[in-house]
Amino acid sequence: MGRRNLKDGLTLIVDELVKQGVTLQQARQEFERQFISASLRSNGGNLCQSARRLGVHRNTLRNKVSSLGIDVPDRGFQPGTTLKT
Repeated sequence: MGRRNLKDGLTLIVDELVKQGVTLQQARQEFERQFISASLRSNGGNLCQSARRLGVHRNTLRNKVSSLGIDVPDRGFQPGTTLKT
């Protein structure tokens, strides 16, 4: 997705969230939950690899996963399966 399309897409989403009365904290929390979950799915549930690609320390990611209530499968997770969010 190009930078222009990303900006336009986000603008539409943000405008709708504001109309619905969603707070910045609620929007940020849901965005982080979705973004981290997508990264974990694309990296086969691997926290270390996801942390590197997200540009954060693995402990930071582990804390975010815990605080956002994201379930990360144990060993044996197969890429292509769905993570619970």
